Amino acid sequence: MIHIYFLPAHGVRGLALAAAVLAAGCASTDSGDSSILGAGTGVTASDPTRFTQSGFLSNYGRLGPVSWAEGIQCWRDPQLDAKKYDKVLISRMTLQLKPGQEEGIDPADLKTLTDYFYQSLVKALKPQMQVVDKAGPGVLVIRIALTNLVPTKVANSVTGTVVPYAFVLEAGSGAATGRPAGSTPYLGETGMEMQFRDGASNQVLAECRDTEIGRKYAADLDAGAAQTWASGYLNSFQSWSYAQNAFDKWSALTAQRLAALRGVSPQ
Repeated sequence: MIHIYFLPAHGVRGLALAAAVLAAGCASTDSGDSSILGAGTGVTASDPTRFTQSGFLSNYGRLGPVSWAEGIQCWRDPQLDAKKYDKVLISRMTLQLKPGQEEGIDPADLKTLTDYFYQSLVKALKPQMQVVDKAGPGVLVIRIALTNLVPTKVANSVTGTVVPYAFVLEAGSGAATGRPAGSTPYLGETGMEMQFRDGASNQVLAECRDTEIGRKYAADLDAGAAQTWASGYLNSFQSWSYAQNAFDKWSALTAQRLAALRGVSPQ
């Protein structure tokens, strides 16, 4: 059970969030949602205007929208036979902060982030593919660059929470600042460029990129709104929680897409 206490000035905001948390709790216990993406994937939103071009991928010009995920751009070799691969190697990730974000960042936090993403991928992929540490025949190699990382400015989030009526301005600030609806300018940002190679020939098989922005508030009262309210609001008080949300989202999507291409259950 989650207990959240509010200052009296919060008024309607406190009631709305409390209702969202309660609704999210009920949904997790009663609905039995078994979706591979789970509940609350709206905690981050894809923002194509912030896609990166770091030089990590081989050809950015051939990336394009996909039908199986909103916002993400991908390309894959039309000759790709995903059924040939029953093992996966997750290469060591590269990571870069967005220019101007370096001050005050603990390098240990960055290692924790890459470790978290690695474990998230292992958890998502292991039910359908063996995770190995050497390339070779039948091995799909996944290479990842994390780009333009921006931590959440926690102090700003606290200020926006305790100032009376700031909620009304924050909740609608996404569109006004060129960010996804439900986001605010101080929330975290996480870019990703991902490449898939043949473990024997080193041939590039597919590439993707995305940038996820944290959402503190649900943009619409849809099925996932309660979870977005609960998780998004709480995560706005931690520097890297939105990055971890994005990693889990990408891990689940990777497992889901590979399962579809290989003709197996994503479990």
